[in-house]
Amino acid sequence: MLTACPGSREEENCGGRWTKPEPADATMNWSSLEGLLSGVNQYSTAFGRVWLSMVFVFRVLVFVVAAQRVWGDDSKDFDCNTRQPGCANVCYDSIFPISHIRLWALQLIFVTCPSLMVVMHVAYREEKNKKYAARQTGPNPYSNPGKKQGGLWWTYLISLIFKAGIDSAFLYILYYIYDGYDMPRLSKCSLDPCPNTVDCFISRPTEKKIFTIFMVVTSAICVFMCICEIVYLLGKRWQKFLIKSYMKDRQRSTGGQTAITHPSSQCLLLGPVEKPGTQNTSNRKAEEEAATS
Repeated sequence: MLTACPGSREEENCGGRWTKPEPADATMNWSSLEGLLSGVNQYSTAFGRVWLSMVFVFRVLVFVVAAQRVWGDDSKDFDCNTRQPGCANVCYDSIFPISHIRLWALQLIFVTCPSLMVVMHVAYREEKNKKYAARQTGPNPYSNPGKKQGGLWWTYLISLIFKAGIDSAFLYILYYIYDGYDMPRLSKCSLDPCPNTVDCFISRPTEKKIFTIFMVVTSAICVFMCICEIVYLLGKRWQKFLIKSYMKDRQRSTGGQTAITHPSSQCLLLGPVEKPGTQNTSNRKAEEEAATS
């Protein structure tokens, strides 16, 4: 392929050879999105790290490397047993109302956007800390900006709900449009301007069906990981609430006194602890007073 000379204009004669500049890469630069979301790992739980690895290894990488090439010839090699002008285009649009590639690209974009909410919230906290360090007045607003407490905990939980909901919605859309993720070898079409019911054939249907099932399974696993992380966060929050309630109830039941455990008998004693021998002395005094009276 001929390349344009440095500094030359389009179709300029450079050294006796007519050259054209190469077209810009039309594929999406997923590496920039990966670099943007890589910071989410340090704020995520173990489930969140597994989810992010699943997205970029088994979904984005497979999408960029293999899936785009599998569906690259879906319209070019779509054949119908008729020469009626426009019939093949109408039948193709009926069988593929939206391309798998474009649908998966939208799904990957939308499912990764909620993670940016967490990054932006942490960046907001860090900016607050910078302003505090500059003026050195008042309490430090966030000692640990990445700790999931307060508003950041809710932001993280909402992002998980959105991610699980988006993946589930796209799985339903794909199931509804393509009748159960199926890829038939033969499709019959009788739409205008087709003269009658014609047979249309999809190129490499088995390969496309395998990739469709693979993407569906990986999306379902990502939904499951989001649900597990939601349950984990709610469980940790509920555990902290129960511990806090138990400590308050225990303090209320003891009347605010300190619980002391005797080192020798491991018995729980409440209230002030008397010195050894004090109780015997008080009992002896009471007996003497009773005798004299």
